[in-house]
Amino acid sequence: MENKQKITIKDIARMTGLSKGTVDRVLHNREGVSRKSYSKVMKVIEELGYEPNIYASLLAQKKERIVLVLLPKYEPGEFWELTEEGITESSESAGNLGVKVEKVDYDQYDIESFRNACKKALSLKPSGVVLAPMFRNETLVFVDKLNTLGIPFVYIDTKLESNSYLAYFGMPTYQSGYLCAHILTDEQDPKEVAIVRIQRDKFGKSDPTINRREGFMDYIAEHFPACTPYNIFINPNKPEEIDSTLEQFFSEHPDVRHIAMFNSRIYLITSFLGKHPEKKYRVVGFDNLAANIKALKDGLVTCLIAQRPGDQAHRAISALTDLLVFGREPSGRDNFMPMDVLTRYNAEYY
Repeated sequence: MENKQKITIKDIARMTGLSKGTVDRVLHNREGVSRKSYSKVMKVIEELGYEPNIYASLLAQKKERIVLVLLPKYEPGEFWELTEEGITESSESAGNLGVKVEKVDYDQYDIESFRNACKKALSLKPSGVVLAPMFRNETLVFVDKLNTLGIPFVYIDTKLESNSYLAYFGMPTYQSGYLCAHILTDEQDPKEVAIVRIQRDKFGKSDPTINRREGFMDYIAEHFPACTPYNIFINPNKPEEIDSTLEQFFSEHPDVRHIAMFNSRIYLITSFLGKHPEKKYRVVGFDNLAANIKALKDGLVTCLIAQRPGDQAHRAISALTDLLVFGREPSGRDNFMPMDVLTRYNAEYY
């Protein structure tokens, strides 16, 4: 096609094999588009110059734009690896539009590490920021500085209630905890439930699942007011102690049969569960990590509630890129991702 000015949505749809509706949703940053489809469309419009005036303007400006992602450090197979997959997939498309995606990581168990990461992030003079609010007070200080500097930011995974963020991409966290409690107790009459929690920073400042826990507790209080919830704290950095912690708790509370965990690490308790198949624990966790899926298929976990973290990151970076390059704001501020319920029977198709 020599005359790029005459390129149409129909042409792009034909070249990508997608529908005109899908192409239109990509061009207008609307919901309901997979990362694969988004990448196909962006590749074609970038090659053909669907918006030649904008691309020429960007080239002439030679202005570097940086979208900075503030992300916890992780080990292979952990939750944030799924998030990084979405970052990687978005980086090429953003780069073709003159937007560089950079990452600053920190230790999610160390408040000083987070503070230092925020300082480093600001020193890079980003044009936009993507972050998950791990430490509430420190996050509020950081985003207040972003607001003062006029730097837009997007929350993923969880969000803090305020009017200052550009957009949020993630689960409705309170409702996900409410759903967790419903699944855990459906057609049951529990007198006690166990909530397995992660020991985090020594000051107790990091609590990213607090809204999810509130939703869970409200459901229990409304539907099972006589039920007693117990908290069990485990240290993910000391796996050798987890089984003994659980053994001690369940020996002291032998009638507990319902277990919930609100973060992505339900796999940490599967060693204990595997030693007690006769107990027939009902267990609900979150996120489609490979280790969690294995526990699900092995029958150690009853259900997982998954939230597509890669899509969250992809859409967050795309939203900031659209704002910085095209001046397009997200069509919605709170963009809630589906709460996908996985069982041993549908997990392999997810």
